[in-house]
Amino acid sequence: MWFVCRDLVFSVPILVLLFATTCLGSFVKTENKIKSAVFLSPKFELGPGSVVNRYYYGIDFPKGHIAVKSFNAEVVDEAGNSIPLHETYLHHWVVARYHQSKHVRHTENDSHRMLHNSNHVLVRNSGICQGNVLGQYFGLGSETRGTETHIPDPFGIEIGNPEEVPEGFEEKWLVNIHAIDTRGAEDKLGCTECKCELYNATVDEYGRSIRPDYKGGLLCCSDYAQCKLKDGFEGAKRSLYLRYTVKWVDWDDSVVPVKIYIIDVTDTLKLSDDNSKGINSDHNCKVEYRVESCSMDHMEGNGCDHVMKTSVPLQNGGYVIYGVAHQHSGGIGSTLYGQDGRVICSSIPSYGNGNEAGNESGYIVGMSTCYPKPGSVKILDGETLTLVSIYNGTKEHTGVMGLFYILVAEQLPYQHLRHSTRSSFFMDTNNMLLDS
Repeated sequence: MWFVCRDLVFSVPILVLLFATTCLGSFVKTENKIKSAVFLSPKFELGPGSVVNRYYYGIDFPKGHIAVKSFNAEVVDEAGNSIPLHETYLHHWVVARYHQSKHVRHTENDSHRMLHNSNHVLVRNSGICQGNVLGQYFGLGSETRGTETHIPDPFGIEIGNPEEVPEGFEEKWLVNIHAIDTRGAEDKLGCTECKCELYNATVDEYGRSIRPDYKGGLLCCSDYAQCKLKDGFEGAKRSLYLRYTVKWVDWDDSVVPVKIYIIDVTDTLKLSDDNSKGINSDHNCKVEYRVESCSMDHMEGNGCDHVMKTSVPLQNGGYVIYGVAHQHSGGIGSTLYGQDGRVICSSIPSYGNGNEAGNESGYIVGMSTCYPKPGSVKILDGETLTLVSIYNGTKEHTGVMGLFYILVAEQLPYQHLRHSTRSSFFMDTNNMLLDS
């Protein structure tokens, strides 16, 4: 096939090669293109021993069709001072995307049940838990200040694509903040682990009875719960915020999209013979679990690690670009393995040894991350992954988590470029021929 354009004669393969070569040179670092903004969540108030576990809808977020490059957050007071974990423990924060009907005029900021009506539709990540469980785009816990979240070039998390928003709806964002004020607490660690006896909790936030063998976890430290304080302790209630910083670039064809997957070590997936890749309805992510204290025999033999493991298939694979685990106090580390036993990513917690925010003694203040060389770590479609989460079992821990967050690109930059430039090139070429 040959054609004439602006008095020059080329074959299509040569033009494609020239155009692709030019675009390959455009894959430069985007530091000078990165935009950044700092936002504050709605205010929440905490007094000694009190808990907030609230959903805030319609939070501030960058507008337009963009690629998110990083998302960081921390708890601050009204003056903007960082609040240390030994005063306000940040159990978790998660940011989720949803579509809201344009006819909705008022949004309540304190109920996650909004997502169960037709005016609000959660747009979850790529999986893999059932329903909307662990469907967030971003989120961490006590480790938030010391955990790297940047996404290397030319990759990014695509949001704001108008073609993905149904007619009559608009894209919105929510944040769930779970924080516990441990000032004056009789047992700080117990409060952060949501031990039911410290909260005098026998029913959950909906009035349903908590089973007797449930010793601690999210059911016992719901919104407005109160943890036991030392006798006579008094302290002032204070106003706090989640301060979050988002960095992004405007979306264009040079950005390679990544998908978000969150794997839960409590997932008890059941596979059927005729569907080896599994489906969402077969997953049962419980999110949290209990680490029982090991026996004295194990302690003396130095075999006191509590190991939790699960194996689940990833229906759609790709190239791992980033990985990080989420654990609570007592965590030793977590590793994600491929089906052949290769290590996909290992993430280890860092514990603080001081009093200042970001280095609080005894708390997890960071998790190590993985940035494989693009193309070096590939997960095959339908490959079964094994997640192992390890905690120190010298004492009981309740309400712990063993999550693993990975970003996966279905294509490498040159593959993405070849696809996008071919389609746009031929479209532009056809337009030129029609105009001539």
